[in-house]
Amino acid sequence: MKILVTGAKGFVGKNLIAELRNKGFDEIFEFTKEMDLSLLDGYTKVCDFVFHLAGVNRPKDENEFMEGNFSFTSILLESLMKHGNKAPVLITSSIQAELDNAYGRSKKAGEELLFSYNRETDTKVYVYRLPNIFGKWSKPNYNTVVATYCHNIARGLDIQINNPEANLNLCYIDDLLEEFLKVLEGNPTMKGPYCVVPVTHSIKLGELAQLINSFKESRINLNIPNMEQPLTKKLYSTYLSFLPDKDFAYDLKMNIDQRGSFTEFVRTADRGQVSVNVSKPGITKGNHWHHTKNEKFLVVSGEGLIRFRKIGFEEVIEYRVSGDKLQVVDIPTGYTHSIVNVGEKDLVTVMWVNEWFDPERPDTYFLEV
Repeated sequence: MKILVTGAKGFVGKNLIAELRNKGFDEIFEFTKEMDLSLLDGYTKVCDFVFHLAGVNRPKDENEFMEGNFSFTSILLESLMKHGNKAPVLITSSIQAELDNAYGRSKKAGEELLFSYNRETDTKVYVYRLPNIFGKWSKPNYNTVVATYCHNIARGLDIQINNPEANLNLCYIDDLLEEFLKVLEGNPTMKGPYCVVPVTHSIKLGELAQLINSFKESRINLNIPNMEQPLTKKLYSTYLSFLPDKDFAYDLKMNIDQRGSFTEFVRTADRGQVSVNVSKPGITKGNHWHHTKNEKFLVVSGEGLIRFRKIGFEEVIEYRVSGDKLQVVDIPTGYTHSIVNVGEKDLVTVMWVNEWFDPERPDTYFLEV
């Protein structure tokens, strides 16, 4: 299948083309406004499907709305008609087509042009009135408020919140691409004469700002957001894509003493925390037990001996562990336990515990194994 994509260098265009290539489509004609129209003429002669994504969002002059969202659509359709090419055409409109503003009127005009083209040529057309699209490769101060907030917050810049209670309807780029791929199969999601993306999310502007700010703070407090919330998961992925190149890495607080070190890695509200423990040769750590707190130990380097003794009993249970064979050892409640470095190099252990450490309720009782 030969696929023509207008607006190929835009936010949606770049993501779509990348995913089409992932799916094995290798004949993709990329057209942008900087290219000569003779190229478009050649593409419209042979293409099998058209993703018409080109448009104008934020021009310097309002007249550019109609030129970019209506006039170019007219040129595209006339070129297809000239070649008698009845390739299906998908156009990205906007929910603002319902509004009486310059942008909305231009989008509405583009829609009507496509529906008229459908009636005249009996060609399949797909008109998507899209909400705010967000995701990687979007542009701050252009595509969406999500991009602007992610870009500014990641750089410590101010953000503007005109009305914290204003409700936003958002659509994630991957959900949009999934729907677009369904169209190629002839299976769009319809709502009346329009096509829709079935997965969207609603959030208030103030809540959006608060959530994105929490992503930045998570690098300090180590609290990973709740990824069970679909919108949170998608926004977090988007936020990371806006990190400055020099800020991909961040430091952790290492608690270091003569025995080695203990470093907390991540926290979650409902899944506990993960830490990295380093023990010098011959060093024993632990010798305590818990009522409710439970852990998992994973030695990733060095050689260790994990020892257990059930409270009230004398029998000692031992597990020899090594970074040469990754093995998880559960630390059950009611057992005092310890881990000793029996090797000649540092013992590195990844430790998971089911709850954060609360100094007011440590649930940790020291007792020799």
